[in-house]
Amino acid sequence: MSSPVLLVIAHGSRDPRHAATVHALTERVRTLRPGLRVETGFLEFNAPSVPRQLERLAAEGVEDVVTLPLLLTRAFHAKTDIPSVLREARTRLPRMRVRQAEVLGPSPLLNAAMEQRLYEAGVSRGDKSSTGLVLASAGSTDPEAIAVIAEIARELRHTGWCAVRPAFASASLPRTEDAVRALRADGVRRVAVAPYVIAPGRLPDRIAAGAAEAGADVLAGVLGAAPELARLLVDRYDEARAERRTALSA
Repeated sequence: MSSPVLLVIAHGSRDPRHAATVHALTERVRTLRPGLRVETGFLEFNAPSVPRQLERLAAEGVEDVVTLPLLLTRAFHAKTDIPSVLREARTRLPRMRVRQAEVLGPSPLLNAAMEQRLYEAGVSRGDKSSTGLVLASAGSTDPEAIAVIAEIARELRHTGWCAVRPAFASASLPRTEDAVRALRADGVRRVAVAPYVIAPGRLPDRIAAGAAEAGADVLAGVLGAAPELARLLVDRYDEARAERRTALSA
């Protein structure tokens, strides 16, 4: 029996860097798992859309698909938007088995990718004890998603950073610039900002602008097509497959 197709679901953006980053990441997944068919669908702005991609796969005779939300927290898109799109697809394509894998975060692999971006931006491992970190996420109105970001910040505090504060580019407070200033007010002399986002776009640009406005010493890049992120996509795919096998044998 052939392996299910992996359909990575990205949000999409008018910023062309977004889709380019998503495709670079999925290409890295293909390299990591030769033989696995990996496709991409977008919720908006970019093509192909998720429904169109599923219809194309069905027309090719594909009967088993694992969909993987390219999301770091369980918020509106993971809980409502994507399940709604998939329910409609199952109605239109009754012969196709469509599963939704878990979102990517939280995960030690994400933390490792983020720290690697900080090192690439100029933070050395010896600097951590004297550096305050702003964990800057996209933001959400979902309390669960906000709580996850706050918990990640608490966990990072125990990995050597002298202080860690969460920040949000939208929907929630504080903003990146406010978190940087709060660390300065606490006496932290060196501040680094780590965007906890996958691809470039409007909200990551807002994080960067906030870091510059408040005079952060270091701004890391987005997670992008990090090898740790590609490994995590494969792990989530394998978990979804294992859950189905368990359900079928129960």
